Amino acid sequence: TRTMLGRYVGKWFYEKGIPFDAANSPYFPPMVSIIQRVGPGVKPPTAYELSGPILDEEVEEVTKWTEEYK
Repeated sequence: TRTMLGRYVGKWFYEKGIPFDAANSPYFPPMVSIIQRVGPGVKPPTAYELSGPILDEEVEEVTKWTEEYK
């Protein structure tokens, strides 16, 4: 339920000291949507994946985007 989702998202925000304003990020609603779409049983990304391959993909995307404006 939405209440349960709110409680667990809240716990994550509180435990990690994430500013509440992060919920206003344009990336927050799509993140929740993709979590709903992939469904139960999908493992969250690890710290290694977030700090390695996933970060590398984001850096590459931003680099390509900025190259378009040079």
